[in-house]
Amino acid sequence: MTLKLLAELTPQELLAALGVFHHHVLGYVKSMALKCAVDLGVPNAIHRRGGAATLADIAADTAVHPAKVADLRRVMELLSTTGICTRSVNGGDDGAIVYGLTTAGRFVVGDRNMSPLVKFVVSPLVVSCFFSLPDWLKTEPSAAGSPFEVAHGCSQWEMASKDAAFNDVINESMVADSQTFLEVVVATVGHVFTGVSSLVDVGGGHGATTKIIAREFPEIKCSVLDLPHVVAQAPAGDGNVQFIAGDMFESVPPADAVVLKNILHDWSDNDCVKILQRCKEAIPTRKDGGKVILIEMVRGSGPADSKIKQVEDIHNLFMLCINGIERDEHEWKNIFCAAGFSHDYKIMPVLGPFSVIEIYPCMNE
Repeated sequence: MTLKLLAELTPQELLAALGVFHHHVLGYVKSMALKCAVDLGVPNAIHRRGGAATLADIAADTAVHPAKVADLRRVMELLSTTGICTRSVNGGDDGAIVYGLTTAGRFVVGDRNMSPLVKFVVSPLVVSCFFSLPDWLKTEPSAAGSPFEVAHGCSQWEMASKDAAFNDVINESMVADSQTFLEVVVATVGHVFTGVSSLVDVGGGHGATTKIIAREFPEIKCSVLDLPHVVAQAPAGDGNVQFIAGDMFESVPPADAVVLKNILHDWSDNDCVKILQRCKEAIPTRKDGGKVILIEMVRGSGPADSKIKQVEDIHNLFMLCINGIERDEHEWKNIFCAAGFSHDYKIMPVLGPFSVIEIYPCMNE
């Protein structure tokens, strides 16, 4: 196919191409506007006022300086045109603009508040990794580490162990994500927990995933395994979840089932095999009900939709920050088989490519 020269494009074609270009060049501004709104408490201000607030209301509730209200309007206009807020004229005599929250905007308020995920993904320590990406791509794999290591001189997990604020950001984002997603899992494929009498959530952080499982299935004895510095800061629970300090590369506590939520996408194929081997050692044989329950993205398993494909590709590149990867079914299958699990696993899509996967020890073991 021969491409037209820019000079040969119609004004409409040129405008469309420039639109795509500017969306790429300035795409980070959308993220920054959302983070600014979350940090200020804008969504909460709208939510507290019944779901509708004027610019003056928002400015007053978020302590924006009176001289900066016009600048706050710029933030609100961008959030409105990019699908986080709604924007309408009120019915009063003043004709003031009223802002609300779209369905997407409601993800950062209320009971299922995912604003901690915004604070993690758009944190300076994470965003700065991508400035190192060109140098990382030109460096020998054995010497490069991850882009995070190139940027900061240590891994993300090492940074979390020595930076309490960053550790809090990571754990709070995990809690927020788990509270939202696990309720969907329980509602759609909750049968994966039926018949399980004991369960250990490997890398489960502060137990957000496990607490939902324990609440919905009180007959299951639930435990969380994570690194000592994570377990040490876990909030006191109601006794229905046990926290265990340890290393998933060394051993996993015995249980009928092991849960790994968004853990394996952090690691290389070889490391995933090692983790799953430790999990396999912890569970009974398949005929006795042993299984591992993975909650991960399976690329290509969702609807054939360009926006979903873009979500998959964005997640995949984001994971490169720590040398992680989002995998398709073929890539997952290779890991399962290499770790000694049966090839007749089950993939159950929950939200597009975000899936629950059941894997089982081979029958002859």
